[in-house]
Amino acid sequence: MLNSKNKLSTTSREHIHAVTASFLGWTLDAFDFFVVVFLVGTLATHFNVSKAAIITTLSLTLVTRPIGALLFGVLADRYGRRIPLMANVIYFSVIEVLCGFSPNFTFFVVMRTLFGIGMGGEWGIGASLAMESAPKRWRGVMSGFLQGGYSVGYLLAAVAARFVLPAWGWQPMFWLGGVPALLALYIRTKVPESEAWRQHRAPSVGAVLKTAGREWRLFAYLILLMTFMMFLSHGSQDLYPDFMGAVHRISPANVSNIAMIYNVGAVLGAIIFGELSQRIGRRYSMITSLGLSLAVIPMWAFSHTATLLVVGAFLMQVGVQGTWGIVPVHLSELAPDAARGLVPGLAYQLGTILSAPTNNIEYALRDRVGYQWALAGFELVVIVALVVLLLLGTERHGRDFRAAGTAAPAD
Repeated sequence: MLNSKNKLSTTSREHIHAVTASFLGWTLDAFDFFVVVFLVGTLATHFNVSKAAIITTLSLTLVTRPIGALLFGVLADRYGRRIPLMANVIYFSVIEVLCGFSPNFTFFVVMRTLFGIGMGGEWGIGASLAMESAPKRWRGVMSGFLQGGYSVGYLLAAVAARFVLPAWGWQPMFWLGGVPALLALYIRTKVPESEAWRQHRAPSVGAVLKTAGREWRLFAYLILLMTFMMFLSHGSQDLYPDFMGAVHRISPANVSNIAMIYNVGAVLGAIIFGELSQRIGRRYSMITSLGLSLAVIPMWAFSHTATLLVVGAFLMQVGVQGTWGIVPVHLSELAPDAARGLVPGLAYQLGTILSAPTNNIEYALRDRVGYQWALAGFELVVIVALVVLLLLGTERHGRDFRAAGTAAPAD
């Protein structure tokens, strides 16, 4: 009896370590990405280029993310979750530190382009490791916890911009990106390899790709779903700070404060609706959270007081990121066993590319119908489309990752 209890305790600790490592990886990856968002003007002045040129580096990071999802996803399915995750963390940490040593703008552009490969690879590995390690009962809330790392990374970047930038300048903002390298040591010493991966290990890289190819219909559906999920997230976040300043004349300092508040809502929403998905299923939980976002659009876009605007922004992100919080577990449960590191991550990152025009679309709509209706109308259409996609889709709620499933074909 004592041995059984000790074994159970050890297993529980291993689950916690795996999910924690995945969460920290995604958090620190997001931090490294959002650092540039807070340094657009500073970097433009330092490198003597336009702000548009700095913003272009953000796009270059997005463009190379699918490359990372493909590369690290295949490695994770062929060689396990731990080693590729450690390699990924070290890779993007080194690149981020080098950004802080950029001698000129060309070097900086190359580094940000290479950083996209690391950022694109982390989510797929982390999601597969976390979901395969978490007990079935806790998959939903762990999924929300994992995805909430993106919002936490955004928050940490905002905090660094508030305190590190004024005190020490822009370079240390990037040097902080070296901290994640320590995560590799944590993974090496504390995180066990996924037992589900061991049972469904693909015999070769070709076998991984064949498994993904056999599921091309599912893959196409997930790409479409992720594209609209990106529309949902970026459409509600990217231009909202500018909207608050332009329409409601809110000062930059208060815009930052409001952004921090609604990012707290984002983290809470991801965890709450992730847990709800354990009770009512993945798709219906996502539809419920979308319903919340739909209901608060009037307050989010059309409020006449700052207080109501803050409440609307908070609840909007509870719903938006509540929907996102279910994505890691939903995609992991749908993916074939032998390509769980590749399929969800690559679909996620291809959705990022296809949704890239979001800000341009909303900005063009602003000139036609005004800022408020541009944001509200765009999100309304996206939410309705997502509900339809979810109703037409399927789910494999509570799937046993260790049971016989989609085997990898032989070469």
